[in-house]
Parts: sequence; structure tokens; C-alpha cells
Amino acid sequence: MTSEFAIRRLGTADLGAMRALNALYAKEFEDPPSYPADAPDDDWLRRQLGRDGIFALVAEAEGAVIGGLTAYDLPKLEQARSEIYLYDLAVDAAHRRRGIATALIAALQHIAAETGAWAVFVQADYGDDPAIALYTKLGVREDVMHFDLPPRPRGRGDESGTSP
Repeated sequence: MTSEFAIRRLGTADLGAMRALNALYAKEFEDPPSYPADAPDDDWLRRQLGRDGIFALVAEAEGAVIGGLTAYDLPKLEQARSEIYLYDLAVDAAHRRRGIATALIAALQHIAAETGAWAVFVQADYGDDPAIALYTKLGVREDVMHFDLPPRPRGRGDESGTSP
């Protein structure tokens, strides 16, 4: 195992690396159904990796993806600024405690500065002590609640009072 790694942002030609990153997420999050199942086709991945507001960064060593993150630019409407949401971050268990996660986040912070983003924010789950410790070391903690609201088609039983 080498101690050297390189961080880079994926682009439209990096489908193999993106698929490797999704496989790493599935393994490290112990959630195979969410990542390789129903994997997007090459055209979908190329389009997403070509978007300015999607950031897929990988840490590579000896030609293998050993860590990575996925983040999204969220333009705001109340002020002329955006925030970057760090959505997924994982490092292969065999390569942890080498500064890879910190280096990935630093690279994202540089991108945030270059693009004029106001902040980078990330969520952590209660009980994920390593993630909480890392994010606490790097930023300011806010205790918030997260809710997943399912999509709801218009029509039958729609009492929201809104119109199209």
C-alpha cells in the first residue's frame, strides 16, 4: 500500500472512475442497492459529469480509486450566491487515517472559492463518530433535523392549495 495519492475532478471521459467511485460508496456505506443497482447508463453519467455544478472528486493511488466525494452547487434566490452540498464522501477502509478525506474536502473548498460559493455544507448521521469528528475539525457544527419528503403527483387528494 502506497502512502501517495492524487486528487482529481472527474469529467465526461471518466466513466470508469465514476463507476468505481459508486462501487466504493456501495461498499463503504454497506448499501449496494443504492449504487450499482439500476446504475445510470454512459450517456446519463457523461451529461452529469459535464455539468458545472456537479463535483465528483476522486483520490487515486496506483490507478485505483481509493476515495472520493460527490457534491452539488446549489444556487440561491434570496442572495446572489450559491452553496455547495457535499452529498457523499467515502474512503476505502484499507486507506483510512492517511488524510485522504481531509484532502478531498480541501479540494472541494478550493473549488468553492474558485466558483464564488458562499459555503460548503455536509450532513452526518448520529452515531457516525468518525465523520462527525472530521467535520467538527474542519468546520462549524449546526444541529439540524433532516426530513425526506416523497414526491407527490398532483390530483387525487391534493389539498396543498397550490396551483400549477
